[in-house]
Amino acid sequence: MEHKETIHLLKECDAGSKMAVTSIDEVLEFVRDEKLKKLLSESKAHHEKLGNETHELLSKYNSEEKDPSIMAKGMSWLKTNMKLGMDDSDATIADLITDGCDMGVKSLNQYLNEYSDADKAAKDVCKRLIKIEEDLRQDIQTYL
Repeated sequence: MEHKETIHLLKECDAGSKMAVTSIDEVLEFVRDEKLKKLLSESKAHHEKLGNETHELLSKYNSEEKDPSIMAKGMSWLKTNMKLGMDDSDATIADLITDGCDMGVKSLNQYLNEYSDADKAAKDVCKRLIKIEEDLRQDIQTYL
């Protein structure tokens, strides 16, 4: 049971980190403020690094990676492009990223609870991903 829950939790973390990278990529070219651009770029790098660590753990269990659902990616893309089409300010970008962080933190905490029998390493990855999301949300509040 532990291996199954560990794999499920790792896959959700993998999908979450990929979704974060994609979301940051979608807005990065519109960012005007250099400090905000740096914050987003650093967070993207943290997500990528943790994603790579997640891939290594998944490979130890002979499991495949998980991409975000097509629906989630499509809805995110649509929301991002609609909002930026109306207002491409840094405040709009901060609002979009904050919403994404909130959804990520909520989902990851639900998965952490759902897969409570996952091993310590998987739980650690999930908790660190939550922390990355919470830190980014906190860091960009001044842009809202």
